[in-house]
Amino acid sequence: MVTPPWRGDAGPRVTALLAPNPGPMTLDGTNTWVLGDARSDEVVVVDPGPLDEAHLQAVLDHTAGLGARVALTLLTHHHADHTEAAQRWAAITGAPVRGAGRGEPLRDGEQLEVGGVRLTVLATPGHTSDSVSFHLPDDDVLLTGDMVLGRGTSVVTHPDGDVGAYLDSLDRMAGLGVAVIAPGHGPVVDDPAALLAYYRDHRLERLRQVQAALDDGAADAGDEDAVVEAVVQRVYADVPRDVWPAARQTVKAQLAYLRATP
Repeated sequence: MVTPPWRGDAGPRVTALLAPNPGPMTLDGTNTWVLGDARSDEVVVVDPGPLDEAHLQAVLDHTAGLGARVALTLLTHHHADHTEAAQRWAAITGAPVRGAGRGEPLRDGEQLEVGGVRLTVLATPGHTSDSVSFHLPDDDVLLTGDMVLGRGTSVVTHPDGDVGAYLDSLDRMAGLGVAVIAPGHGPVVDDPAALLAYYRDHRLERLRQVQAALDDGAADAGDEDAVVEAVVQRVYADVPRDVWPAARQTVKAQLAYLRATP
């Protein structure tokens, strides 16, 4: 299958700079999003990414090219590939950082306006308990962090992530009816409705597969770790082995969901 080209924009006021941290879990790398109107001298930066000085300088250079300064930094969730540079970034920009346990907590439904761009904070837990998305109503764009990716599907990071919360968050995202998803990894999504429906169907199908594996003997494999391994070997047999650690996390979350669901 041919990998689609990575796009670095989700609209004229929403641009990503790709961090140099590609890998099985980060795809092309982490997308650092720069949000700002050409008529403003301020921008918002979402997820400065890993602690890589060249990447941070590239974001600074891009911002300077806009004739702007960083007025605010937002974090979608606490994973290091999105937040490792946050402290260094705050030091070199002087801008406050909010999200993922840093700065003033983000509030669900909170309205922000910086750099001529309006954002609404949406609590969208599932991948992690602190995952948030940012809706830009004037741009018809939703920044999703790792809740929705530009390729493939996301991980539910047990025990912090939660399958039930993930499904609820997908429904909330779908209800917005946005035109574009700007993900934390991978290319921009131009058909959010189709992708969100696929994400929901895929998650429910995986739950059915996990239950079938349990019914077929995986439940009797031994202790919890043995059960998880038996499920992974059956349900994720077609998935590359280098992402099996992530599959194990998701299976643990799936098992917790199935046990709690009548």
